[in-house]
Amino acid sequence: MIYKTEISVRSYELDSYNHVNNAVYQEYLEHARMDFLNQIGFKYKEFYDEGYFLFITHVDIYYKAPAVLNDILTVETSVKELKLVRGTFHQTIKKEDGTVCIEADVDWACITKSGRPSKIPDEYMLDALKP
Repeated sequence: MIYKTEISVRSYELDSYNHVNNAVYQEYLEHARMDFLNQIGFKYKEFYDEGYFLFITHVDIYYKAPAVLNDILTVETSVKELKLVRGTFHQTIKKEDGTVCIEADVDWACITKSGRPSKIPDEYMLDALKP
């Protein structure tokens, strides 16, 4: 299933070419992943309080078209892969006219506060996390 998050491009996110700075897209993706977790009922604060994190291990971003000031962007987030300890989100950022700005695959792992890989606790293994 695809989950959607809308973002409006703000002036301070632009580079000297008046395009969204490439690093800002990472922030958009992060915002949309947290929104996705909220939408599916994943209780991240409780997950964190119990000593777990979802740690980003790798990001592949393909830049396809620029976004500019006041563009309304939709970030689509879906689960591409899920294993016991790790998974991959697929995310696409599109303009209102459907133009794809970026596509990204974001790999993550579940770790404990000590930094050790850990199986995701059963109560957090929601159906929406499964591809």
